[in-house]
Amino acid sequence: MTDDAPQPRPDDTHHDHGPGGSAERPDAAHLPPDGVSDEVVEAVGGVTAAFEVVEHARGMLYAFHRLIGRADAELADALDRLAAAGHPDVADDLRAEVVGRNVLEGRWTFQVVEDFDDGYYRAFADAERRTRERLVGGRRHVYESQLKERNRTHGRPGHEARPEA
Repeated sequence: MTDDAPQPRPDDTHHDHGPGGSAERPDAAHLPPDGVSDEVVEAVGGVTAAFEVVEHARGMLYAFHRLIGRADAELADALDRLAAAGHPDVADDLRAEVVGRNVLEGRWTFQVVEDFDDGYYRAFADAERRTRERLVGGRRHVYESQLKERNRTHGRPGHEARPEA
């Protein structure tokens, strides 16, 4: 944090509004506990940022799951139309080869998603949470809160630390 930015502490419970009011101070849930260094806050923020990349990848995996399911259904529909248009042999060959096929050996996409969720994702999520609990009292986005305090224009509309209480 910069020297000229307010340095609120978790016990800061003022509820006044207006200039310097509660919306001008971060909430206690986003402040580092007493005695936690900026270096620790930044490092924990890096762990969380890495996990957020995994969250993004997880969303893409779910999108992949949905898109493959949609493609399979659309292909089955197209093959029904192809058969009705007089080419049942071509439709049957394609249906036997592709519709309902595993995307990985022995797995449909729902199984890939479940394996990912139950393995890598759960391990990373639990490790990130434990790291926050051990080092910053379980608080989330402490580093980002400090960034916000450094980068916002204090006292200007649209630059409040948080919503009015």
